[in-house]
Amino acid sequence: MKLIDISLKLNNFPIKKAEQAISKIHELSEIEFQKYVDTQKEEIVNFHYKNNRFYKSIVKQASLDWNSLPVLEKKDLQMPLEKRLSKNYALHTVFKNKTSGSTGNPFYFAKDKYTHALTWGIIKNRFNWHNLYGKKQARFYGLPKDNLSRKKELIKDLLSNRKRFDVFNLSDEALQTWVNQFKKHKFVYLNGYTSVLVVFAKYLIKRNIVLKDICKSVSACVVTSEMLVTSDKIILEKGFGVKIINEYGASELDLIAFEDVNGNWVLNNETLYIEILDENNKPVPYGEIGNIVITSLYNKAHPFIRYKLGDRGAIKKINHKKYILENLEGRSEDLVKLPSGKVSPGLTFYYVTKSVMEDSGNIKEIKVIQTSFDKFRIEYVADEKLHIEEQTKIKQSLLKYLEPNLTIDFKKLKNLERNKSGKLKQFTSLLKD
Repeated sequence: MKLIDISLKLNNFPIKKAEQAISKIHELSEIEFQKYVDTQKEEIVNFHYKNNRFYKSIVKQASLDWNSLPVLEKKDLQMPLEKRLSKNYALHTVFKNKTSGSTGNPFYFAKDKYTHALTWGIIKNRFNWHNLYGKKQARFYGLPKDNLSRKKELIKDLLSNRKRFDVFNLSDEALQTWVNQFKKHKFVYLNGYTSVLVVFAKYLIKRNIVLKDICKSVSACVVTSEMLVTSDKIILEKGFGVKIINEYGASELDLIAFEDVNGNWVLNNETLYIEILDENNKPVPYGEIGNIVITSLYNKAHPFIRYKLGDRGAIKKINHKKYILENLEGRSEDLVKLPSGKVSPGLTFYYVTKSVMEDSGNIKEIKVIQTSFDKFRIEYVADEKLHIEEQTKIKQSLLKYLEPNLTIDFKKLKNLERNKSGKLKQFTSLLKD
């Protein structure tokens, strides 16, 4: 048993039960699988209608047909977590976490322990398609700055057999230290933000280095959190010399889609029900792009029923059990380029936004625009204009993540500009390449 499995078991997450349930789902025939999905949809709606005051206040009446159920957006969930929990669930009895805030609206969410175990069961199943689960991972994710959160993440890294790389500094000097780490450690795969890994791959290509040549054990690279375009995939393959695996997930839900050995982006239909809807919340035909709306089939602690992620995509049906994510729009991030030559991913501001949103009930949304190498404008929506003390705190957070001597201005707006999908791009660079 892997260390991460032992850790889950010790924390009362029924991972064995979850894996057995997933195996039984895989054994279902196509007809049986369709009945299973319909049953789970009905059961989760009825459960939350009966046991969740928040959800019942939105649905208003029972026995509605599926397409009449409300489509939830993150803005609908901007209230204290305890007000969204179902009956007989409390903050100390559930798995709780917060989203990255990539859409400008980070919030706390909860999963009952069985649902969280199912999440890990799906992750284990998918990563085992490529023989990666529990293997030595080079992890390219952000790391919190405050000591307690930082320690928690590092403990998770230890249990999960992974080493974390600092993604907030993408200078040539920092990237060379990454190269040196791959010479020392027997990593089996890379996992992290697309934009960060592309910068690393470009650095390797520029120096005529193939990662596989200096780290023979590495066999794959899993990219997540940001859209992977074909041109970037080519760069990653060239710089790393390994297969590139595309992952799409949402922390409040589950792993949504994962690339199989044949390059198909297979949807997770075992624990999720995934719809593609138009602007009027009506289903679109297979192959057409629309809003991605997802239902968690098991989460009884918190209702995620017809939950609109903010991304757009298209689905291809293979059969009644297998569906493929054909297209995905959104989650692409710009890079921050600073006067010192330091380069950081736009996701830096996810962490700044999280700290701001958690500490101030005043701020609703936030967006950062880089207007020149040393100037940033923070646009925000709030009940009241930011006080000087709040502005100072935000500035200090930005300077801590980036570097000193930057000019940061603030602009309060009624609404922030969104893209055609309705999703807020939290960071935008106006710099020209």
